Amino acid sequence: MLAVPPIMRGTRKRAENVMTIKSLLDESVRQSCIDRINQLTPESKPAWGKMTVAQMMAHCAEVQEVMNGKPLVGTPFFVKLLKGPIRKVVFNDVPYSRNARTHPQYLIEGERVFEDEKANLLAAMNQLGALTEAERRAINHVLFGAMTDAELGWGCYKHLNFHLEQFGV
Repeated sequence: MLAVPPIMRGTRKRAENVMTIKSLLDESVRQSCIDRINQLTPESKPAWGKMTVAQMMAHCAEVQEVMNGKPLVGTPFFVKLLKGPIRKVVFNDVPYSRNARTHPQYLIEGERVFEDEKANLLAAMNQLGALTEAERRAINHVLFGAMTDAELGWGCYKHLNFHLEQFGV
């Protein structure tokens, strides 16, 4: 288990409410997530929430692309005021709450093609793995600012893992 920087430490003390810190920058962790994605089918159903499996993959790909450096647009003013607490929730070791609200850019509506969304998600994950250190340092997220590799890798893993668990893989 990686050492947990202070920003990544959760506020809950009970062990069952704390996650093991992993990094999507780690090739073996990324491959494990790819293996889990490959277990999904167009018929996979969520344990909670309203998204279809294809919508979930489109959502995860969009989040990953933003973490890779794509601009996050349309952030409401009041959300920008809450960027400190949002940053803490994203980078701590406490699992996300089910059915939490998301940024408008990450809302996925309408029908999606499973294989297309799966390919987009895998491409976004592989893009993260291909970023150079200089490219990772140049990412300036509108809510998170500059991120350390530990924060970037963990934030990407935590979000993807949440949704893979939502679909039972």
